[in-house]
Amino acid sequence: MSIHLPRPIDLYVKAENSGDVEALSECFAPNATVRDEGRTYVGLAAIKEWKADTKKKYNHTVSPLEVAHRGARTILKAKLSGNFPGSPVTLEFSFVLEDGKIASLEIH
Repeated sequence: MSIHLPRPIDLYVKAENSGDVEALSECFAPNATVRDEGRTYVGLAAIKEWKADTKKKYNHTVSPLEVAHRGARTILKAKLSGNFPGSPVTLEFSFVLEDGKIASLEIH
């Protein structure tokens, strides 16, 4: 079964798996926010730095499992595998999309 992801989320997953932080410019709005591991990152520069740091630290990949819509949010359930205790884990990526870009992302 293939999962159809909205374009910005598809680009995000591809950037996650390739480690190409510059590709994040294609999917995130300039003033987007990301909440992950108890921290908040605001703006494209901070998001790129966060992603480079987490990729280096965990060398992880994201495998989409399912996608759902809850109000204004698009929820991606995905398997995250990498160099961390308990790998792999299933996480929820909660996206808010605006004007074809990711305006916010919360990872649970």
